[in-house]
Amino acid sequence: VQLAESVGGLVQAGGSLRLSCAASGRTASSYATGWFRRAPGQEREFVAVVSGCGITTIHADSVKGRFTISRDNAKNTVYLKMNSLRLDDTAVYYCAAGRRFVVVHGFYDYWGQGTQVTVSS
Repeated sequence: VQLAESVGGLVQAGGSLRLSCAASGRTASSYATGWFRRAPGQEREFVAVVSGCGITTIHADSVKGRFTISRDNAKNTVYLKMNSLRLDDTAVYYCAAGRRFVVVHGFYDYWGQGTQVTVSS
């Protein structure tokens, strides 16, 4: 499975942005897909994960109510809609796919290259 994130961008605090993660391979829908992020000088942080069928999701407490993960298996794409962005959402965002529906990055087998999201005041 190969993953490719959409281009992030620069957005003002309070604004919105949608990231997408396009997966290659016919079996992409059998993988749970998550979003992680890494801010400068910080550890990689779990953001959200969606099950392969798209029914079950988990969002980190830090983004709950602001971010929404979803997927469209017909397009082999997972989305992360980010609303009410804050300065501390600035990070490189990565999508990842794995056989297990978990929040721990070590269980994910495939990773995208990452995309920069910068939130300005």
